[in-house]
Amino acid sequence: MMPLVIGIDIGTSGARAVAMRPDFSIAGQSAVRLDRFGRNPRDPSVWWLTVQAALTELLSSIDSAAVRAIAVDGTSGTLLPVDAAGRPLAEPLMYNDKVVDTDMLAAIAREAPEASAAHGATSGLAKALRFQHLPGIAAVLHQADWIAANLSGRFDVSDENNALKTGYDVEARRWPDWIAASGMRMDLLPDVVEPGDVTGRLTATAAQLFGLPRDVAVVAGTTDGCASFLATGATAAGDGVTALGSSLTIKILSDRPISAPRFGIYSHRLGDAWLAGGASNSGGKVLAQHFPLARIIELSAMIDPTTETGLDYYPLGAAGERFPIADPTLPPRLTPRPADDADYLKAMLEGMAAIEALGYRRLADLGAPALTSVRSVGGGAANAAWTAIRQRKLGVDFLPTLSDEAAAGTARLALKGANKAGLP
Repeated sequence: MMPLVIGIDIGTSGARAVAMRPDFSIAGQSAVRLDRFGRNPRDPSVWWLTVQAALTELLSSIDSAAVRAIAVDGTSGTLLPVDAAGRPLAEPLMYNDKVVDTDMLAAIAREAPEASAAHGATSGLAKALRFQHLPGIAAVLHQADWIAANLSGRFDVSDENNALKTGYDVEARRWPDWIAASGMRMDLLPDVVEPGDVTGRLTATAAQLFGLPRDVAVVAGTTDGCASFLATGATAAGDGVTALGSSLTIKILSDRPISAPRFGIYSHRLGDAWLAGGASNSGGKVLAQHFPLARIIELSAMIDPTTETGLDYYPLGAAGERFPIADPTLPPRLTPRPADDADYLKAMLEGMAAIEALGYRRLADLGAPALTSVRSVGGGAANAAWTAIRQRKLGVDFLPTLSDEAAAGTARLALKGANKAGLP
């Protein structure tokens, strides 16, 4: 019987589960929407019911007796307060929710090092400060922590990636003293382990619920963003991944941490490597302001990607950019407009490819390794003309993406945990 591991991704719209073999091939997968169980995507009971359904559906298609380990990823910066039994005490604050208490934000700004990812109204630490005075609170947990805890019974542990925005020092591998100085109760913060470390085994209740062996390992997971990177198959320093969605995001594996708060750059730790990146305000949402998707597909087929328009666009939806140029007043540059729509689209794609190339150069200037390869994810990765333009601008190998499912990246961590623990 070939052993299997499972990765679970809980996102903003649903849960996905992937079963993976030791050779990283996919043995099965499932997806279930959150709205199947309720209208409130913030309700932890809806999260758990959705994960239950996704996992049950996956297990119906594989040999459940072969499962050795499970890991979970969740949205970065989503926090919830729990009591001693792990029961949520209030509605979670999601990844993009802002804390508006100016005293709390000022305390973080005063105490946190400039390079800390805990700055800002959406940080995990700001949310933890807001929750800590609730009656009966025993811990503040990240979304992935809580889902995994429903499997293992451990409501006191997190991973280095989810803990980063809550102020965890990934270089020193500890909660730093300045967090207490900001007013945070340190006893409410979870223990933190490396993604891929075994944190426990299935509880008897979870094993019975899913029909799984009692000795299945529960492995520390990661954030959805890190999981998506791992899923691509990028493993070496210099490997880059570009996400061509509504925004343009680039990430690169580095042999050292990269930090540049001015550009919104910080580094996640992945074992002995570091994942650094930045997000531009350019991307697919800018294209959508000018053309519907069907028209973009039609026009893209008319583009000759081997030639340049020479128009030097910087496509933005509105003034303001953070990476690779840090300028809140930077205006969009989308003129002169050619009469031909295909040329107009081509110039925008050229501009975005130039932003991508500048982004990787900026990371290298800040200490990251030179880009050696690129894997592409997101809707724009399917655009052949855009891909050809990007290849010309970047001048490195474009490698196939092994998976575009974050759950597959998390399954890789489950496999790492199973191997570390010597599970057969």
